[in-house]
Amino acid sequence: MVLKRNTQVGKNNFKLISLVFLFYFCLVLNLNAKSNLEGTFIEIKILDKISSKNTLLKLRNGELKQFKDLAIKSLKCKNSEFDDNPEITAYIQVRDLANRSNDEVFVFNGWMFSSSPSITPFDHPVYDVWLVSCY
Repeated sequence: MVLKRNTQVGKNNFKLISLVFLFYFCLVLNLNAKSNLEGTFIEIKILDKISSKNTLLKLRNGELKQFKDLAIKSLKCKNSEFDDNPEITAYIQVRDLANRSNDEVFVFNGWMFSSSPSITPFDHPVYDVWLVSCY
């Protein structure tokens, strides 16, 4: 009889340990999935309307980068949770450095969407900017 009790206790311990591992595994996967949604780098394409040349620019969030007459800063980027229709969003600030009289005014300051750039359009006479990726 004593031997049977010990095997029952062992089975219960195995169930408890496997349940703890399952819970831990689910928790780790959930945290990993949420961390993949936010990125630290963005890629934007800049079209020079005068020369018709495209340039792919890589920015780190929080870093200010100068491209010709534009000062571009990305503050945050995020990938969508849905894989069937991926959406990339980024909060971007762009200043025109050619206008020296008013350096504090942004040409663009807001969220940019990769699938619908016309929601918040970037209006500039020389350059066109759109979001490509976030990673």
